[in-house]
Amino acid sequence: MPESHDTGTAAARAPDTAVTVIGAGPVGLALALDLARRGIPVRVVERDEKRFQGSRAKGIQPRTLEVLDDLGLADAARAAGGAYPPMGLHVGPFTKAWQMHATAPDSIGTPYPDVLLLPQYATTALLHDAVERMGVRVDFGARAVEITQDEEGCTVRLEDGRVLGSRYVVGADGGSSTVRKAAGIAFEGTTDGTDRMILVDAVVDGLSRDHWHVWPRPRGRSIAACPLPGDDGRFQIMIKIRRDDPVDLTGPALAALLRRRAGASLTLRDITWTSVFRPNIRLAERYRNGRLLLCGDAAHVHTPAGAQGLNTGVQDAHNLGWKLQQVLAGADDTLLDSYERERRPVAAQVLGRSTELYEGLRRTRPGGLTRGPDEHQLGISYFGGPLAPADAPRTANLRCGDRAPDAALPVATERTTETAETAGVAGRKGTAEATGSASRLFDLYRGPHFTALAFGAGAATALDRLPWPPGGVPLRRHTALTHTRPRTTDEAALLTAYGITEDTIVLVRPDGYIGDIVHTADAAGDGNGTAGRAASPGAAAIARLTPR
Repeated sequence: MPESHDTGTAAARAPDTAVTVIGAGPVGLALALDLARRGIPVRVVERDEKRFQGSRAKGIQPRTLEVLDDLGLADAARAAGGAYPPMGLHVGPFTKAWQMHATAPDSIGTPYPDVLLLPQYATTALLHDAVERMGVRVDFGARAVEITQDEEGCTVRLEDGRVLGSRYVVGADGGSSTVRKAAGIAFEGTTDGTDRMILVDAVVDGLSRDHWHVWPRPRGRSIAACPLPGDDGRFQIMIKIRRDDPVDLTGPALAALLRRRAGASLTLRDITWTSVFRPNIRLAERYRNGRLLLCGDAAHVHTPAGAQGLNTGVQDAHNLGWKLQQVLAGADDTLLDSYERERRPVAAQVLGRSTELYEGLRRTRPGGLTRGPDEHQLGISYFGGPLAPADAPRTANLRCGDRAPDAALPVATERTTETAETAGVAGRKGTAEATGSASRLFDLYRGPHFTALAFGAGAATALDRLPWPPGGVPLRRHTALTHTRPRTTDEAALLTAYGITEDTIVLVRPDGYIGDIVHTADAAGDGNGTAGRAASPGAAAIARLTPR
């Protein structure tokens, strides 16, 4: 991207890119990848000299795996990761074993029902490589020291003297976010300086890899070791220390500490990363100030319990990417306000849950170490928010703002798709083609577009006349079924998953949530099956925020 060494304001010089992302962790990289695949010029700057090498956040929740599926990375993530091993609580000569993470029920409609064990360095590597394949290079060793904005754009001044201009700046730069400070946004919460934990990535000889080992110890000095995926025998080791305990991160000192607390026969070697963790519980007062926005830890920091922080941040990015595309294409700027209004309540709820789980970790009891559906994040809904009015139409079991579940597509169904280029032209058919490669709904949703699904013959007819602006995020139309009474088991499962009892069009947002529901029988009076959409509060919310 072009850059400058001048000292002009953002208004005095044209921005040289659309979006500057500050921070190249999983959240910043996920946003950059989403923007790049949308054709949005994006730059990523990272203050560190190289990408993060520690395991830190290692649990990828089912909902985040769905996001990675949309970004085309779910298979690679599962290949690089593995299943969580059972917990093994060592008490004297006995070991109590149990499965920490529950599997999501079939009724939730996801191809990823289990939490994936994937260390943060592997998640970062997957996203970084994908971003580079899109032609975006991360600018490592680039520390932002000043960020300003005006009505025309933003200016980022780097420590090395460079000046970067862009329309928007997104801070994905962690709890000490430079972007948040520049935006003047308060970061409310607490940091417990008395509660500390040493984190170590290393090989441990003499320790089996079939359990996540936990050794409870008195006076807050427990220790745990989780085997990480890969052939190098590496563990993430968590060592609780009290306020007055000395901290020595040298190899001999850590090896001695492991032997003293876990077993004299264990040998610690090949340390690749160490850190001292203090639990932070904080939430940004706002997610936006004008052209400056916050994502991930810049907006919310959590305890490590429940594997929620990284997952919530990546989902922030997924929510924000398509909205930035719409606004850059000419949609009302207030669409970006919906980002905060949808995502901040999620972060507040997650903060409460992760704090509760962390208290369970303090007690080291099996009940406090068990994770269930609340942590999967599959139940998140934006119902009642700015893009999902509570009075919008609904089906038997789905509302506007709810997550769109996956389901198998019946093999015998006649289906058509539209190219992205023609999908933006209202009332005009795109290139019809067989969709043999689409065996599930998630196959249709994958990509940077809205999806309109028709159930029933009347809905299929109305689908072709569904109005859509030519700019911004494209629309793809698909007839899921030409009838609403099931004839096969697969059809019954599909109709049940979406609660379909009459001719209906379901509009799915690019981030996988329901944008609108139209019962086409309600529109019969206008002769072309479009009045129902125009009358829908959900449609009105979407229409107000699409490019003019």
